[in-house]
Amino acid sequence: MGKKRRFNDNDLFTEFIRDNKENCYRLAYSYVKNSEDALDIVQDAIQKAILSYDSLQDLNMLKSWFFRIVVNTSLDFLRKHKRVSIVDAETMEFISSGKEDHYENVDLERALDQLAPEYKSIIVLRFFEDLKIEEVAEVLNENVNTIKTRLYKALKLLRIEMKDEMIKGAN
Repeated sequence: MGKKRRFNDNDLFTEFIRDNKENCYRLAYSYVKNSEDALDIVQDAIQKAILSYDSLQDLNMLKSWFFRIVVNTSLDFLRKHKRVSIVDAETMEFISSGKEDHYENVDLERALDQLAPEYKSIIVLRFFEDLKIEEVAEVLNENVNTIKTRLYKALKLLRIEMKDEMIKGAN
């Protein structure tokens, strides 16, 4: 009879979560654009992972397995709530504070928000989470060639969207 895995303070999963909590939060936040919702998603994803931990066949795949849970939990959240992203309190406070301007790449963020989820997921995982194409394919449960094709199309769409933003800004 196989040994059932148990969670305790020394467990690999617990260590993984401690080491990757910021990445998991950032990944969830990239979908919902709200800090409280992103924290809820990460918490839900951890709970789902704990409940299905025995289904993880290869511990070397822990990162992509858990990131897939975070992505799916984020997408489920968006489907359930179908709402427009709202500005969180920190952003609102910063905007109204009159502090020195910080020019973040707002155009890129807007352009990313315009992408369909299957394209946005690839861009976020590849460039913001710095995953390799093969890891992105594993997280999204897709073929590597499909990911490459979608990445190419997503980058092309982003370029078009960014050009449109620049044209709007020039007017």
